[in-house]
Amino acid sequence: MHRNSRLLPVPVGDTGLFTPSPGLPVRVRSRSMPADAHFEPHAHPWAQLAYCASGVMQVTAAQNRPEHDRAEEITYIVPPSRAVWIAPGAHHHVTVLEAAELRTLYLDASVTPAGWQGCRVLVVSPLLRELVHALDGGARQPPLGARAQWLSALVLDEIAQADTQALGVPMPHPDTGDKRLRALCQAVLRAPSKRATLAGWAADVGASERTVARLFREQLGLGYQQWRQQAILAHALPMLARGEPVGNVAAASGYASESAFSAMFKAAMGQTPSQFHEKS
Repeated sequence: MHRNSRLLPVPVGDTGLFTPSPGLPVRVRSRSMPADAHFEPHAHPWAQLAYCASGVMQVTAAQNRPEHDRAEEITYIVPPSRAVWIAPGAHHHVTVLEAAELRTLYLDASVTPAGWQGCRVLVVSPLLRELVHALDGGARQPPLGARAQWLSALVLDEIAQADTQALGVPMPHPDTGDKRLRALCQAVLRAPSKRATLAGWAADVGASERTVARLFREQLGLGYQQWRQQAILAHALPMLARGEPVGNVAAASGYASESAFSAMFKAAMGQTPSQFHEKS
């Protein structure tokens, strides 16, 4: 999914100044990151909400699937109008796809909304964006005392009320997942416009279409077409955020017409590609 394999490793760094607590449950960390910056896999005991004030990043997180007694990886593409919630203790790594103003909210595990054990994509409302900016302080001293508590409470309420979107692309676990399915998924992510049918992709990895369809359901909990749409969106979002013409994005995503791509995009995202670009 990433267009450049020459990543720039970035140490996670000292989080001591940003560690949340029950008394100060929301801490904001702001960083300017170049394209291809990469944070190696790590985990921490608090929750995290990651988004970009500008730019695009890719977040890959491990997520347990108790119903299948296995773990999987889910990759999220995060443009400025979206954020990824990462549950306490979840292993994750981050790659910056487009130079980004990264905003990371560290949230004490005690304020995790009920049922939010996994990761999810949230729509960043204008109010949430302004609240994070106010809590960060920018060039000024971050707010303290009662103001910090009020802002934190509003941030937590806005996160809990935020709309969610199914934008993650699940991948078979590198150790426990089926190798043929993982190879197929990686091939689709590298070239989503190459072909649309599952039969063609299955032949490439030496498996029958029926076998691969079963593996998608068993290991990823999705049918192939639903998974492929998520992969196409992950491919298209960074292009749209960079200002690529919608027709070019449609062609690169394997769609014969701009109108067909726009219809799929609107059904999935609740807005047209042009509207999404304006808000990014």
